[in-house]
Amino acid sequence: MSVTLMGTILIVEDTPSEMELISHYLRQSGYSVVGAVSAKEALSRAIELKPDVIITDVVMPGMSGFELCRSLKKHPLTEHVPVILCTSKSQEIDRLWGMKQGASAYLTKPFTSEQLVRVVQSVAR
Repeated sequence: MSVTLMGTILIVEDTPSEMELISHYLRQSGYSVVGAVSAKEALSRAIELKPDVIITDVVMPGMSGFELCRSLKKHPLTEHVPVILCTSKSQEIDRLWGMKQGASAYLTKPFTSEQLVRVVQSVAR
């Protein structure tokens, strides 16, 4: 069975096990995956690679996923890239704040492979 590549996803996650899980789910669904362990690294990779979708954790050292989302939306090369905030912060206020920063979707941990792929497909169109 050949898998046609569906696009490139940049995953920003400072927890190796989470990074591994998200990467695995997306690769299984035919996506090409690139990782970044910090928001700062993600900004330069996003500008360089222009991924189809960016999935970022919210709670990270240095710059939060909220701040990363805001920075990406301000940059002319990344302003159109959909950003999915992926976090254990499940409060409605967090979701609203994330959307206000320009996020296309908000996914709370834990999630299933199906939930992740569905959200990616919904924003990637």
